[in-house]
Amino acid sequence: MSRRIALAAGAALAALVALPATASAHGLVGRQDLPIPRWLFAWAAAVVLVASFVGLATLWPKPRLQVLKERVVARLPAIGEALCGAIGIALFVLVVYAGLAGNQTATANLTPTVVYVLFWVGIPFISALVGDVFSLFNPWRAFARGVAWVGRRVAGPDSLPEPLAYPERLGRWPAAAGILIFAWVELVYVDRTDPSQLAIMGLAYAATMLVGMSLYGIDDWERRADPFAVYFNLFSRLSPVHWEKGRIAVHRPLEGVVPLTPVPGTVALLCTMIGTTSFDGFSQGSTWNSLAPHIQQGLLDLGMSSNLAVQVTFTIGLVVMVCLVALLYRLGVAGMHTVGENHPTAELAGKFAHSLVPIALAYVVAHYFSLLVYNGQATAYLASDPLGNGSNLFGTASATINYGVISATGIWYVQVAALVIGHVCGLILAHDRAIAMYRSPRLATRSQYWMLAVMVSFTSLGLWLLSAANQA
Repeated sequence: MSRRIALAAGAALAALVALPATASAHGLVGRQDLPIPRWLFAWAAAVVLVASFVGLATLWPKPRLQVLKERVVARLPAIGEALCGAIGIALFVLVVYAGLAGNQTATANLTPTVVYVLFWVGIPFISALVGDVFSLFNPWRAFARGVAWVGRRVAGPDSLPEPLAYPERLGRWPAAAGILIFAWVELVYVDRTDPSQLAIMGLAYAATMLVGMSLYGIDDWERRADPFAVYFNLFSRLSPVHWEKGRIAVHRPLEGVVPLTPVPGTVALLCTMIGTTSFDGFSQGSTWNSLAPHIQQGLLDLGMSSNLAVQVTFTIGLVVMVCLVALLYRLGVAGMHTVGENHPTAELAGKFAHSLVPIALAYVVAHYFSLLVYNGQATAYLASDPLGNGSNLFGTASATINYGVISATGIWYVQVAALVIGHVCGLILAHDRAIAMYRSPRLATRSQYWMLAVMVSFTSLGLWLLSAANQA
């Protein structure tokens, strides 16, 4: 077995040869001087993954994470949940009002920063640390629960109609589609920073969620079809803290993601999460910047307007990147299918989907950490002047962004560490599931050669994308 592990390790390491020798972090201001050569980061990351694989194969012979063991440590009173929901509704109203009535300059209005920095990037960070706090503040969920509560008090507890059964075939497909659409707005839509457009889209999204909750029930819709609720919940499963139905429980890290049900659309959602973040990095690099103009010119020759040609070009790139991520995972699963025991490819894809969650988080941290650290500081002055009309509610309107709060080199270390740790966690989850599914540790280890190749491929892709911004 050790010989086979060595061969697999060599093949996995070879995947990193194609990485560029000059890498710099995505989203940073200027280039940075690192204490060791940049290419060494790539090899070090591969060595860590291979060493982790060998260690798991030899020191982890029995499953340890397949049963979720929680301990309730506190309970949140009903009034506490109601208060959190009211705060969520108030913040949503503020963001929408600022977008509609405030200064329409993106940097002077609260709405774009809240949507793209605090909401889209900040909540995944918080969720991975302290659990699914978004479920407490989810404004459309809070509003729907409030309406249901009033309805029961006014018309009687049994007067409200029973919700329809949520279609099992839909699974998490609505969530996957919603995340892809939001990523399209963030990365492709030409008016993505227009505050009024964001406010209108926020209202449309809330209306859609309320209709879905009224038809299929608040909890079922939130758990499967609400894109942001599902998205943030996946990251929260990596936290040792679990918030649910007024209780706060703790468990071992990573244990919370293991019970993830592989319903239809789960793999598509996770590949969309990784693929859209990947395209954000890729779209800033020289490869895309040399390819995109040719696609745009072809579309212009077909009679499209310049704006439409740009959006179609970036839409193609976004979809292709998501499909590429899905293909990498599918190839790994297909390879596992050849190991034996007749596990269908579709079954393996679902059973190992949870191992993609830490990778999705790693990509978020790697690509958006600098955005959160720098642009997140804008909240200080935007909170005092949310409409951009010169007000100073909290005395912080004159605050500025401190770009020296962390060095470029420091951010690079955080990004690389996030990628390596995320992929090691993915290996741990995949290995534990394999030894629970296969009858012998030998077969389980053989099946994980393929997952090692998938993890190294994702690491290679992630490190290359980090270099993209400064290759242009």
